[in-house]
Amino acid sequence: MSDLDRVRAFYGQWAHIYDRLATAPGVRSWRRRAAAALDLSPGDTVVEMGCGTGANVPFLREQVGPDGRIVGIDVTRPLLDRARARTTDQGWPNAHFCVGDATQPPVSGPVDAVLGTFVLGLFREPAAVVEDWVALCRPGGRVAVLNFQRSDHPLAAPINLAFAAFLWAGSPGWGVPEEPVTGAFERRVDAGRTALAARTDDRRYETFGGGYLGLLSGRV
Repeated sequence: MSDLDRVRAFYGQWAHIYDRLATAPGVRSWRRRAAAALDLSPGDTVVEMGCGTGANVPFLREQVGPDGRIVGIDVTRPLLDRARARTTDQGWPNAHFCVGDATQPPVSGPVDAVLGTFVLGLFREPAAVVEDWVALCRPGGRVAVLNFQRSDHPLAAPINLAFAAFLWAGSPGWGVPEEPVTGAFERRVDAGRTALAARTDDRRYETFGGGYLGLLSGRV
């Protein structure tokens, strides 16, 4: 089974639980901060890679307004079905969703911003993926990535063990057999962040959630 098929099968099976977790009150505050990092303006076009159930759309729409455009891309149809239902219920016709691979997004640029939340760890070649996202943006646009990570807080050691268990439970089977899931995840996230930092200016990095979340953004 390919990586893409594993992701589809895993998130398709757990779409209902994923949606509840993705829209929980604390998680919503993380998503709002990620959307704010894009510095969007009314009328802008933003592409979200791996949009899932559309949990970021409310916060993106707050910035682009009714005249802007939100394009969500995901490989998992059950997640996109929930995203479409959510935006239809809210009466947001400027949010569009399509089945597609974030490593080869079926959109053409230039766009004003690209957002990826909790997806870098899924890609075998995250640096190349992020470079393509940057190339999709117009000069002056922004790219932002939000990801989980282990905390370096002195009291975080026990929670870091729980974090490793969380990654193992939430992994769709993309880990390299000889490499621990946590190591594979962190290596991929670091590679994506490094590529983003190398290709952008006006970079901003912040951590929150007790150090377990890292948000990096940069201007093309």
